[in-house]
Amino acid sequence: MKKKVGVKFQTAGKIYDFDCGAFVLTHGDKVIVETQKGLGFGTVAISPAVYKQKPKAKPLKKVFRVAGLDDLKQCQKNLIKEKQAHTICFKYIKELGLQMNLFSVESTFDASSLTFFFTADGRVDFRQLVKKLVKEFQIRIEMRQVGIRNQAKMSGGVGRCGREFCCSSFMNKFEPVSIRMAKQQGVSLNPTKISGQCGRLMCCLTFENEAYIQLRKNFPKLGKIIKTKLDSGKVIRHNLLRNRVIIRTNEGREIEAELDEIIHNKKRSQ
Repeated sequence: MKKKVGVKFQTAGKIYDFDCGAFVLTHGDKVIVETQKGLGFGTVAISPAVYKQKPKAKPLKKVFRVAGLDDLKQCQKNLIKEKQAHTICFKYIKELGLQMNLFSVESTFDASSLTFFFTADGRVDFRQLVKKLVKEFQIRIEMRQVGIRNQAKMSGGVGRCGREFCCSSFMNKFEPVSIRMAKQQGVSLNPTKISGQCGRLMCCLTFENEAYIQLRKNFPKLGKIIKTKLDSGKVIRHNLLRNRVIIRTNEGREIEAELDEIIHNKKRSQ
């Protein structure tokens, strides 16, 4: 009977399945696992569960061991090395005059390679930079250009709501966001109010979008002439959360009415 466990390597990173073997693990445990780049340090995000391996499916990589004191010390050493690498790389970028924004450096658990993350407006020729970094650290160097949203996710920060970025705290992947979602929810279309710190539309616009779509199905369209128990007029706004519509009468008055106060014209039977 095989058991698998979900492990993630970053706070809001993707969760990967590993064969936990005979290890007794619980949520939050630190573990050393086998990865494509060698041993990796991760955190148990999903407790062990029995699974059946599908035919022709690749066997899951295994949990190598439960992280010990020496492993935690190695992680601290890696953090120090990442900060040093960031400082040195930034100096070389300025010397070479490269148009790139370096924002993060990650080391493998065994410190056998360093990955430098950056953003840029276009393609960057960083061959000379890599040569300098290889000469400096004598290990494998990888340069990775990512989008502005990925930078926000990896760097973290506080949004306009006063809370930590959704992308860096709990979101595992980015969902498509459109201006239509803001319109559906009646949010101001001012770019400065619906954009996150990354400059893109806020991810939270996707969270309640489906609920607003379902609510709107019960509402008369904007601009439609309707009759209520109070008066008749043109629908100018919706108050979706309170199940109310705002109409403007012929006299120019604005009236707010409940949905059940709308008088529907019944078709005469022939």
